[in-house]
Amino acid sequence: MRFMGLSTGTLVRLFLALVVLFGCLAVYAVGALAADLTFPPLTGRVVDGAGILTPDQRAALEAKLKAHEDKTSDQVVVATVPNLQGTTIEDFANRLFRDWKLGQAKTNNGALLLVAPSERKVRIEVGYGLEGALTDALTRVIIASAITPRFKTGDYYGGINAGIDGILGILSGDAEEWQRKPQVRADEVDPRQVAVFVILFLVVLFVAWRMSRGGGGGRGGRGGGIVFLPGPGSGGWSGGFSDGGSSGGFGGGFSGGGGSSGGGGSSGDW
Repeated sequence: MRFMGLSTGTLVRLFLALVVLFGCLAVYAVGALAADLTFPPLTGRVVDGAGILTPDQRAALEAKLKAHEDKTSDQVVVATVPNLQGTTIEDFANRLFRDWKLGQAKTNNGALLLVAPSERKVRIEVGYGLEGALTDALTRVIIASAITPRFKTGDYYGGINAGIDGILGILSGDAEEWQRKPQVRADEVDPRQVAVFVILFLVVLFVAWRMSRGGGGGRGGRGGGIVFLPGPGSGGWSGGFSDGGSSGGFGGGFSGGGGSSGGGGSSGDW
């Protein structure tokens, strides 16, 4: 089978080349953005950088999170931020988690509820040690059924409080209630990303077709080639996900315990 003079094998190779090119560009863009991220200090179990909670609401959440940590050693923290500084909420949450070193070093039993109201994004980031209990599926259910419905009405405290109740309930061994809730589909692909991918594919296909008809693409010619842009070096990612640096306690000596996260959890929007 041929399309615009190109064989099936050539089309497949062009498609795969486009996938690699698009992936490299995405990695390069995210790596460049991540290098410029700045994080707030870890001042307590609730860091309301976006200013969406009242002092009484922060105190109520703090007390609930402290009681759970005193009982189980699980370190759960709430953070709100003014914006995501141009990166994804997944990248921001993971790097913030590692910067704060939530959870104990030996057990990695930390969890982070991150809210970015300006982008209307929310994420539950889970430490390595809690992924068996606080699964991606359960965090997705918490976000979809407890958090975002309240956020849609402007009730930020209600959504955060309900989300924390869900997280702490599951970590305390009461996951059955959330498992009975209707299954929530995985995050769908952003239609804008699909559109960009299709446009890039058509552009590459058109260029290849023109090359095959022009002087440079014949059998006796030199032939055309596809140039791949290099992604960021390993240092760009290793620096972004480094566990180094201090996140020492502020405001009463609260600090992370040396834990880390591998990206477990779920995200949502409203």
